[in-house]
Amino acid sequence: MCGIIGFAGRVEAAPILLEGLSRMEYRGYDSAGIAVRSDNWGLQAKKAKGRLEALYGLTHGGADLDGPLGIGHTRWATHGEPNDCNAHPHISEDGRIALVHNGIIENYLEIKENLLRKGIRFTSDTDTEVVVQLLGYHYQQCGSMLEAVGRVLRRIEGSYAFGIICSDYPNALIAARKDSPLILGYGENGNFIASDVTAILKYTRDVSYMEDGEIAVVTAESVDVFDQELTPLDKKRCRVDWDVSAAEKGGYPHFMFKEILEQPEAVRKTVSPRVQNGRVALDGFSMTAEEVRNLSRIYIVACGSAYHVGVVCKYIWERLLRRPVEVCLASEFRYSAPLVDRNSLVIIISQSGETLDSMAALREAKRLGGRTLAVVNVVGSSIAREADSVIYTWAGPEIAVATTKAYSTQLVLMDLIGLYLGDLLGTVPGGEYEAILKGLAELPDKMRACLDQIQEMQYLGSRYFNHDSVFFIGRNLDYAMGLEASLKLKEISYIHSEAYASGELKHGTISLIEEGTLVVALGTHAALFDKAMSNVVEVKARGAEVLALTTERYRERMEKIADAAIVVPDTHPILQPSLGVIPLQLFAYYVALQRGCDIDKPRNLAKSVTVE
Repeated sequence: MCGIIGFAGRVEAAPILLEGLSRMEYRGYDSAGIAVRSDNWGLQAKKAKGRLEALYGLTHGGADLDGPLGIGHTRWATHGEPNDCNAHPHISEDGRIALVHNGIIENYLEIKENLLRKGIRFTSDTDTEVVVQLLGYHYQQCGSMLEAVGRVLRRIEGSYAFGIICSDYPNALIAARKDSPLILGYGENGNFIASDVTAILKYTRDVSYMEDGEIAVVTAESVDVFDQELTPLDKKRCRVDWDVSAAEKGGYPHFMFKEILEQPEAVRKTVSPRVQNGRVALDGFSMTAEEVRNLSRIYIVACGSAYHVGVVCKYIWERLLRRPVEVCLASEFRYSAPLVDRNSLVIIISQSGETLDSMAALREAKRLGGRTLAVVNVVGSSIAREADSVIYTWAGPEIAVATTKAYSTQLVLMDLIGLYLGDLLGTVPGGEYEAILKGLAELPDKMRACLDQIQEMQYLGSRYFNHDSVFFIGRNLDYAMGLEASLKLKEISYIHSEAYASGELKHGTISLIEEGTLVVALGTHAALFDKAMSNVVEVKARGAEVLALTTERYRERMEKIADAAIVVPDTHPILQPSLGVIPLQLFAYYVALQRGCDIDKPRNLAKSVTVE
């Protein structure tokens, strides 16, 4: 959600800013802009509503803006509609300061009213412009940008990552953060700030992660970081070892399609290093066996697809661990007075490690005395740094807004963690432990077999793309898998789609089933297959067209009753969702393709949700 890049260097900034913004398009945005400072023209800013191509055209690829110092931004609207005026960067009334911002300023109206009384005029509807006008006011009062920034940070409330340049400072940009990610990059021709490491991978792999309350002054030669009292800090540098090609399409039509195909290898990389001598070995888990045995409750807290991973895991973990597992939406967790104490384990799942609601839930869990474990993909992310323990999925960069391989790697990693905890508790029978490990080792090959159905899924997409409403039904693990399948379809195709536990159909939902309604019936959970078949019969009797998902074991029975059937290999029952979700991802992809949707950048959505 929103992207920031800033550059202070010895070469032209504008082309670098545009390139960096293009690397962050996947985060979701509705406008973009850059500001550059030059000796000849002072501060110059260009902004455009819509896709980044509009800004490229407006600036002729950056050639119209000269200067080695600049900031850029892709905006996802929160305050004020998407238009050129509300786009970032925002400029102070005297034209001397430009600012970009991720986050939300909660007390902006109070500050704006105060500035209006002082005669300052506003040109946008955003909370961000309030910050730059307040900054301009304090700069006029004290004459020091660093001091003015400090005054502003003490006045505002909310979340922010700021990039700031001033026409009076030809060589330096200033950055600050609180509750919104910002990194520092160290390059050969200059230094960077960015909200996402993918924005600067082309230019450097050496980065530092800013912490809450820090301020950085970035020039071509140096990066100086200060705390809130402007005391200098030493920042640790990290080396990013991602393969740059992993963040590029590589000839595929969409990032989502590429990432669906990458899932077998991503799962292999997640599982293989963590199975040693026939047991699960977790490198980032710090709880002792005694602490695990004392656990009275486990919370899994997440948003979106990561929440759906948690729903799957509730079914699995309560079976394996014999402990109560509660799955909570992160946006609700801290407002629900959760019963967290020192005998609680709170697991935060987040692809980016920067999801603001999940970060707030983590902090609430720690405040209440619970043990916290982060399951994230991005090394050094905020949630990873603040949790008591962190275990990385190692999925590599995921660019498409609609997650696929992040979901799959989170799911198998949670399977591994469940086995590890069950082993410490002694609640997993030996034979089942080995059977699940064997199934995990076989998953990549069986996932590849699921991907062999691409042509079939392409056909089904063309057959069903014109439905306006779709229902996914299933029981137990199939219901949990249906939640994610339904989300994938609605995210990228804009079709109304809902997932229901099959047993709930007769409690109201079945009234929506009429002639021609598409129902995707999930029947992979062997223990409840007969009941799943009964629900298929129920909806067929009311005129539904049924697309079924089942396993090889039940192919013949399902094909006799469903209008069409997708078949996946059999595996251990708790691992079946890892296989079943793949053709459903492909189904969503091909439906969206048939409908002409922007698959990698669906409307109104963002990859990393860094506002509440």
